[in-house]
Amino acid sequence: MSITQSILEIVNRHAADAGASRVTQIRLVVGDFTGFVPDSIQFYFDLLSQGTLAEGAELVIERRPGQIRCQACGAVYEPSDGQLWICPVCHTLGGEVMAGKELYVDSIEVVKG
Repeated sequence: MSITQSILEIVNRHAADAGASRVTQIRLVVGDFTGFVPDSIQFYFDLLSQGTLAEGAELVIERRPGQIRCQACGAVYEPSDGQLWICPVCHTLGGEVMAGKELYVDSIEVVKG
C-alpha cells in the first residue's frame, strides 16, 4: 500500500505542476524482482486515488523480467519463476542481478485546464 501511495503522490505532484485538471493514464514499469504484484497495485491505486487528480485514470503496468549475470562465466539469463538462480551455461548457483528491480513511473497523461 505504501508503494502505491508513493506512486500516487508522484503522479499527483507532477500533474498539479503541469496545471492538469485530471490524469487519464499512468504507465508504470515494475521489475519481476520487486515482489510487487500488479493486481495489488491496481487495487490500492483504485482505493487511494479517489478524490485526487488521478481518480479514474488508467493504470498500465509493464512488467520487466529479471536478468541474472553468472559470476563464474558471465552468461546473462532470465530465471524462471520460483526457480533457483542456476546458470544455464555453467550451472553455477547465484549471480548478479542485472535487471528486474525497476519500479518507476514511466509516463503520465493528463488533461490540462
